[in-house]
Amino acid sequence: MLLTVGYVAAGGAIGSSLRYLVNMAALRLAPGFPWGTLVINILGCAIMGCLATALAMKGGQRFSPFLLTGVLGGFTTFSAFSLDAMALWERGQVQAAIVYVGASVILSLMAVLAGAALAKGVLG
Repeated sequence: MLLTVGYVAAGGAIGSSLRYLVNMAALRLAPGFPWGTLVINILGCAIMGCLATALAMKGGQRFSPFLLTGVLGGFTTFSAFSLDAMALWERGQVQAAIVYVGASVILSLMAVLAGAALAKGVLG
């Protein structure tokens, strides 16, 4: 268990560093819109779908903590969210998938607003 946590942490450091570098490059190339985050989320989702499928098909789930949770989790948590939604959909839980996606987006936006309001109130 402790070794697995180490793999997740190492992968997270790599993914977070990559996210930072992509965001900085995007800000320099096209300031004013969060292109870096958009690209990261889309790319991360594509990689998550590809890797999760490949690992499952080839019996490589032992690499999931490092690659999926660590690297891609550090790169973008949107990829994990999308994988969860896809899994619900593929299991035939279409209504649950729709509720999950809607609730995740709306509640996450509300949480960002609430967190910002709290910080402004405390620091403000």
